[in-house]
Amino acid sequence: MASMVRGRQLLKLKQSFFGFKSNHVANQFVRNVVTNTNGAILPAPSRVRFGLPIVAIVVAPFMYVGATISKEGAAFLEENDIFVPEDDD
Repeated sequence: MASMVRGRQLLKLKQSFFGFKSNHVANQFVRNVVTNTNGAILPAPSRVRFGLPIVAIVVAPFMYVGATISKEGAAFLEENDIFVPEDDD
């Protein structure tokens, strides 16, 4: 009897900690994000669509900045004779 009470206490603690609601049919845990408190299925969430133009708008400036930093770094290294590529023809 005491083990059943302890088991129920642990189950309630786990439910409150993880935000789970017990599914008494199969004794599984189901998150309460698909259904409301009455059990009705909620409508699908809205999606934010990221098309190719949005990706290009985000990627292009960072590619340019990265290329500029690399070019300036290579020029600095050559100017100060830290790294000079040699032509071994």
